[in-house]
Amino acid sequence: MELLVIRHARPVRDEAPEGGVADPDLADIGRLQASATADCLATEGIDHVVASSMKRALRTAEPLAGRLGLTVEVLDDLRESDHRSRVYVPSEEFSRDDPATAHYFDPDTDINETLFSDGYDKFRARVERGFEHVIRTNRGRTVAVFCHGMVTGVYLQVLLGIDDPLSLLVDYCGISRIVASSTGARSVRSVNETHHVRHLLAR
Repeated sequence: MELLVIRHARPVRDEAPEGGVADPDLADIGRLQASATADCLATEGIDHVVASSMKRALRTAEPLAGRLGLTVEVLDDLRESDHRSRVYVPSEEFSRDDPATAHYFDPDTDINETLFSDGYDKFRARVERGFEHVIRTNRGRTVAVFCHGMVTGVYLQVLLGIDDPLSLLVDYCGISRIVASSTGARSVRSVNETHHVRHLLAR
């Protein structure tokens, strides 16, 4: 079977009330990116659409699913690594002067603690479990999986045998293609295809 793994489109900043978690919707430019992605993938012969349960991934999946007349399967295992965070700030808006993101610029910050709400090992195991569920339940099919930057990067890291979880970063709506066999073989065919949204990434 073939997996098309797509990072979500650009979201808005979101700050939840104390005790809540951020779950942002798409920005206006993100909705354009999601629509362009649907245009690109509409003729790929996709049989099934899967999305993380986080709003930005689900909203990115909906235009393609609607066009194909498919129902989106929602998987908690594909949630982003910082899914417990109260504040979400798109990386394009990071600033040393913003209390929500200043720690990213502090050399004493442990980036792994910041990025992985449940710890890296648990996150990696969860991501692998999610993708293996998709593979196991969709033999012989082509499946579009809409998820997140760290989810995509860590899964590719696992398949390619790379140690650094930050070494494979993908763009908004970047498409990575993986062929998975029932024998257990996994082959990465492409990483971060962005031709369909290149005109929408620099805004």
